[in-house]
Amino acid sequence: MTNNVTTFGDNAAESASNAAAKVTDKAAQVKDKVDANRQNAAQGLEQAASTIRDKAQSLPGGETVSDLAHSAADKLAATAGYVREHDVNTMMADVETLVKNNPGPALLAAAVVGFLVGRAFSGTD
Repeated sequence: MTNNVTTFGDNAAESASNAAAKVTDKAAQVKDKVDANRQNAAQGLEQAASTIRDKAQSLPGGETVSDLAHSAADKLAATAGYVREHDVNTMMADVETLVKNNPGPALLAAAVVGFLVGRAFSGTD
């Protein structure tokens, strides 16, 4: 009986170890993929900022709306610079620090993003 328990325990430990190794491998693959696409993401953010700046003057609402559009474009451009200059490990550490320092807003933002992603994948409007 003890031999069966030992064998079961050894098998469970080996399975857990294999699962952990697979998760680690997948995480490394995701990290590499994100790092490989950082430049494209930064370029897309810069293009969005440029488009917003180009259209800001023609938006209805006058100077206030135009100023808000320019402010949003500036934030997008700053984000593009951040994405271009920082690797995934640094960005994840920054997100972790942000969440630790602001747990309430981070939870709210996660809920909103989760809701929007859920709506996007459900196909309902």
